[in-house]
Amino acid sequence: MKFTKMQGIGNDYVYVNCLEEEVKNPSEVAKKVSDRHFGIGSDGLILIKPSEKADFEMEMYNADGSQGAMCGNGIRCVAKYVYDYGLTDKTQVSVDTKSGIKYLDLTVRDGKAVEIKVNMGSPVLETEKIPMKYPQSPVISKPLNVEENIYEVTAVSMGNPHAVVFMEDIQNLDLEKVGPGFEKHMAFPESVNTEFVHVLDRNTVEMRVWERGSGETLACGTGACAVAVACVLNGYTQEQVTVKLLGGDLKIFWDRRDNLVYMTGPAEVVFDGEIQI
Repeated sequence: MKFTKMQGIGNDYVYVNCLEEEVKNPSEVAKKVSDRHFGIGSDGLILIKPSEKADFEMEMYNADGSQGAMCGNGIRCVAKYVYDYGLTDKTQVSVDTKSGIKYLDLTVRDGKAVEIKVNMGSPVLETEKIPMKYPQSPVISKPLNVEENIYEVTAVSMGNPHAVVFMEDIQNLDLEKVGPGFEKHMAFPESVNTEFVHVLDRNTVEMRVWERGSGETLACGTGACAVAVACVLNGYTQEQVTVKLLGGDLKIFWDRRDNLVYMTGPAEVVFDGEIQI
């Protein structure tokens, strides 16, 4: 199987061009290629497929083999792949995902896509659609008991469910201990991605993320979008915010007039290769 490893601010995936390759058991393949000791090493597997509804389709799997609905960093890499590898010559590309069709604008320099802006769609705040089980909707800075600790949570879906928690010290947070309690919490029937956020100023925040199925990752695009929405809802920032992640920065803009969230960030090819599956 031929593949390309790519990363968006450290959120790395193995990409397969399924216009040419066939992946018969993507869940098992995802687990194999994601292993950082015995495989290629990644946060998961992303298949680039033909689509009848959009220019391309993105099918993504987490490192544990579970299928994800959407990946903000991953979809930027899809856009770079289809342009850089000659599958399209368009600088405006549509990609179908399990959370709907996303529209991407590519900034091209010297024949390569270097930065991609993604229309991530509208944030979902209704608890039953996130999905989340909670007696109130929306959940904006509401208490949640996680393994005998009370956290103030803001719940947002950006194609994936997110629980956003604001705190002063995220650098010393033991995420390996705290993250799983959120991921498998009974309030989230489909598990949840959890972002721990420190507000730096009205235009800048920093975050760490525990992703369902992958654990702590260097970046999460849908998570950064959820964080920006949560920041505005709680009155912490402006609608335009730079989200600083372990792997780099993303620029997020929540256009409240049209209720659309835009994410802008880089995408890079790490290497091409071939592996026996």
